[in-house]
Amino acid sequence: MKTFMAKAEEVQRKWFIIDAEGKPLGRLASEVAKILRGKHKPTYTPHCDTGDHVIVLNAEKIVLTGKKLEQKYYRHYSGYPGGMKEITYKHFLATHPERVIELAVKGMLPKNSLGRSMYKKLKVYKGTDHEHQAQKPEFLELNI
Repeated sequence: MKTFMAKAEEVQRKWFIIDAEGKPLGRLASEVAKILRGKHKPTYTPHCDTGDHVIVLNAEKIVLTGKKLEQKYYRHYSGYPGGMKEITYKHFLATHPERVIELAVKGMLPKNSLGRSMYKKLKVYKGTDHEHQAQKPEFLELNI
């Protein structure tokens, strides 16, 4: 018996909808990253993008446990002296709730061209409306 190796052109991709309402950020991000990588499929191959497309709804209703809302910061650095920018997650969640989930998932994907192609299959929306009805996405209930 030979080891199965998936080929990129033979992968059957599905579309899934996940409701983020009331779900912890890290647990949701790890499940979404697992689906984007394709680890939920028996045909998972590490060097091939076998993952599915994921639509995350209700990004503004994500939950951060403990005191992370006030104590956790989003930091980025411009490269110049004094160029460190910091915002609390409370402010970040109020202004850009989609980016909170996108950055959490992006950090859990591979840091190479394969990870960038996986990241492109993630769609995050603030409310319950999305523009992917033509792809016939299925609702996926996460037990987290």
